[in-house]
Amino acid sequence: MAKIVKTVSIDAPVEQVFSYVEDPANVPEYWPSVIEVKDVESLPGGGFKYRWVYKMAGVRFEGGTETTEFVVNQRTVSENTGGVSGPVTWTYQSEAGQTQVTFEAEYIVHVPLLRKLAESFLAKLNEQEAEALLNNVKAKMEA
Repeated sequence: MAKIVKTVSIDAPVEQVFSYVEDPANVPEYWPSVIEVKDVESLPGGGFKYRWVYKMAGVRFEGGTETTEFVVNQRTVSENTGGVSGPVTWTYQSEAGQTQVTFEAEYIVHVPLLRKLAESFLAKLNEQEAEALLNNVKAKMEA
């Protein structure tokens, strides 16, 4: 299982950042390869369950996400299933009006065509994707 961990400091209150990132409607706005989010359901313990359409290295595939841990303004963990599976953890820390956001993803790619690509190529592509999505959140929150 591959793993990515990225952190960014955002000049915005933790409540604002958490609310934006955790709303599935915003995912296609900040996550570059997510084309669509659909079938969104709120979960009783907080968080969501939804389906997504993703495009990686030119290949389109679908999957789902379900929140498994939800601590308001602190941490969420979601489990992805489908073309890419594994947990995604978002951690939020408030520091003097700023928010430290850490994105951590562990994943396995199940799409046969993508499995044929060199592992290092996919790893580099996904590292860039994680960096871009955090920069997109930062830009939106600081605008």
